[in-house]
Amino acid sequence: MQDAHKKYDITDFHGALLDIMGVMNHPLRDEVLMNAADVRLDQALFPLLVTIGRYGPSGVVELADRLGRDYTTVSRQVTRLLALGLVNKRAGRHDKRVSEVTITAVGEALTQRIDEARQRLMNSVFADWPQEDVQQLFSLLRRYAQAVKGEAPSGDSARR
Repeated sequence: MQDAHKKYDITDFHGALLDIMGVMNHPLRDEVLMNAADVRLDQALFPLLVTIGRYGPSGVVELADRLGRDYTTVSRQVTRLLALGLVNKRAGRHDKRVSEVTITAVGEALTQRIDEARQRLMNSVFADWPQEDVQQLFSLLRRYAQAVKGEAPSGDSARR
């Protein structure tokens, strides 16, 4: 903790995060990804399905918090995903009064295609980067994500 007294100028870092968030949150980005995956899904449902697939069983409130959306909006979107057969609802693991949303086999197959398309698209972004730079970026980004979420770093890779 010897560097705790340092003050960093985060202007460029913050600007880079805003640039990344702008790209990641742009509806065109989702459209490109869904087209690359040959997936036809309402764009409003896309991030919700991907989040359920990525994080596993979740309550609607938790999903709303994770996506920065209103609970009632997410609840309506979950109902639409249920009707499409992409998710199921079940009693919560820790509290049976709270429903959890889980991904179905059909939803899992769809998110697998999305993951594969994302992999192809991101590999093209990093095509000219040295492998060690890509791995270091991934490691540092995970470490940063854990820090802002208040989690302890896991493993030696978080200390590099």
